Amino acid sequence: MPPSSSYISNIGARHRKAFGQFFTPPKVAEFMMRWILNSPRPDIHEPGFGLGAFFDAAPAKARMRYTGSEIDWQILDHWLESSPDTRADVREEDYLLSWGRRHGNIVCNPPYMRFQKFTNRDLALEMFEHQLGIRLSGYTNTASAFLLKSLSELKRNGRLAYVMPLEFLNTGYGVVVKERLIAGSHLAAMISLDCEKDVFPDAITSAGIILYDSSRKYSNVEFRSVASLDALQSVLECEPVASIPYDELDPASKWLPYFDQDAVIPDQALTIPLDHYGRFTRGIATGANEFFVLRPSRATHLVLTTPEVSPCVTKSVQIQTPFFTSADYDDLVSRDEPVLLFTAGASHSERAGAYIRFGEDRGYHQRFLTKNRTPWHKTEARSPAPLLLGVFSRGGYKIIRNESDVLNLTCFHGFYPNLHGAQYLDHLFLYLNSSIGREIVSLSARRYGDGLSKFEPNDLNTALVPAPEVFDAIHPDSVADAMKRLKETGTAPDVVESWFRPLRKGNRPIGGG
Repeated sequence: MPPSSSYISNIGARHRKAFGQFFTPPKVAEFMMRWILNSPRPDIHEPGFGLGAFFDAAPAKARMRYTGSEIDWQILDHWLESSPDTRADVREEDYLLSWGRRHGNIVCNPPYMRFQKFTNRDLALEMFEHQLGIRLSGYTNTASAFLLKSLSELKRNGRLAYVMPLEFLNTGYGVVVKERLIAGSHLAAMISLDCEKDVFPDAITSAGIILYDSSRKYSNVEFRSVASLDALQSVLECEPVASIPYDELDPASKWLPYFDQDAVIPDQALTIPLDHYGRFTRGIATGANEFFVLRPSRATHLVLTTPEVSPCVTKSVQIQTPFFTSADYDDLVSRDEPVLLFTAGASHSERAGAYIRFGEDRGYHQRFLTKNRTPWHKTEARSPAPLLLGVFSRGGYKIIRNESDVLNLTCFHGFYPNLHGAQYLDHLFLYLNSSIGREIVSLSARRYGDGLSKFEPNDLNTALVPAPEVFDAIHPDSVADAMKRLKETGTAPDVVESWFRPLRKGNRPIGGG
């Protein structure tokens, strides 16, 4: 039985999740160690040692001095008990708090969890600012923090190989990581493991490998992908999906499209960031949907009426067509769907007060979000958003023209136009519905495992949309006709595609910039 199997059978999923433990498959470890061992330096450090997958993957006669760091004493004890080979010197320590050492080579499959859940998060944030002058975003994950620290500790003429969740390539917190990766032109290649379920069956994020060599300066970064673990062994001998010159790599741009040879290239002269017209904002987060979301029958039973309950879309599945009207909402009410939001504030009726006490009796006021609100039962003040865009998607996002007075929870992001953008609201909706618009906007999505994509509000706000002159060239009657056709048939007329086709400059060429 491999060490990971025996460990998993003895240690519960809650413990593994708390430490962000996802175990490296042997084929991945062998590939990374083979690359590392081509370094002229003999010493290797592993910041998240775990069960020693990389150490075990090294040839028995390899000339190396192997050290490691591991915060979890349980997994370290398991390795010591199950491994007869103790040539690795592993310290029980928190890698993110252990500074002052440099390493010839570094190999790692770092723990993956949101930084908000990391035990020593605040102290680690202070250490990064003190040691590296970096103020990490609260959205940074532990894997990105590990990588940043390792890059700062790699000696000259050394190599670094990291397994990473690739979501950072399309995020705001990932900008500083990409800046550090390309500083000095030492980043050799990034490999997307498109067989993520074979690599980390329990993970929901995309996975990849970063290869970094401080002994060489590269003119281009190669973006490669593999569809199977067997293909990984020869991936560096194959043509890359893209080879991007360093002077074309912008840390503030999205890098995930570089792994897609069919990714569209927008015409920068005809596009601008969406926040020129307004901003997407996340939906209302209640912190306890079981309390705040009510069916009409439940509200009637509690004798709660407007304004202490408000119409609200609470699930993505409640909207199935591109337009959402008051009649559509009334249909949901008639089916007694959960489409009412408890919105009683500090001043409320006796009936609402009774329901609030009911919530307190069940501890809803002690949830993470509710306990930090005053009063705990007061939800965020929002107005109905005229455009709604689905947060998660597979095979294409959901975009809705909201013609009702209905609010939305976090299943949708809501777009609120500014004074300039209000005149282009229908134009934007048609663009976001078009195939060209979907291609371009989807470049900003975060990619997870199993084909899942996610948008954060700022991903959308920085996505490229047509410049005003593109919209102004479309006759208002044509816009009105396209909206009418889309509402009647569920499909926009073909002319809409012709309006936005010039925005598609082309596709990224295989093996080129």
